[in-house]
Amino acid sequence: MTPESALLALKLELPSAPVPVAVYKPLLIFGNAAYVSGHGPLRADNTLITGVVGRDLSLEEGYAAARQVGLTILATLRAQLGSLDRVKRVVKLLGMVSSAPDFYDHPKVINGCSELFAEIWGQENGIGTRSAVGMGPLPGNIAVEIEAMFELQPAP
Repeated sequence: MTPESALLALKLELPSAPVPVAVYKPLLIFGNAAYVSGHGPLRADNTLITGVVGRDLSLEEGYAAARQVGLTILATLRAQLGSLDRVKRVVKLLGMVSSAPDFYDHPKVINGCSELFAEIWGQENGIGTRSAVGMGPLPGNIAVEIEAMFELQPAP
């Protein structure tokens, strides 16, 4: 199953690819790698999931926010590359959770994105290396920010 067909089979709705709000590129191709800038949990209605996990949001709500970030990253990949099928595998995720000082389940939150990517690219290619850390306030009070690196399919 290709990534595009997996997306269709899962009946997932992608938000619009976000437009940069500062001085950066949403995606940069370097060799056979695509580096994706930090993304937030943008919903299809263009609102963001905000709040502090462990204070305003539960672990489950944080997980859902991370999954939504994954959908937003998919939207950027599709917009910039033309198709998710150009991505061979997930290489690395850096997940940042806006968290209360006594919240320690950052990896469980970022699983929301990691598990989504495993559904899209399969266990072998959808799971890469990863860091999941807690942060103070994130831009716009978003609950989760994730940046990613992907290996691209060889050029035809």
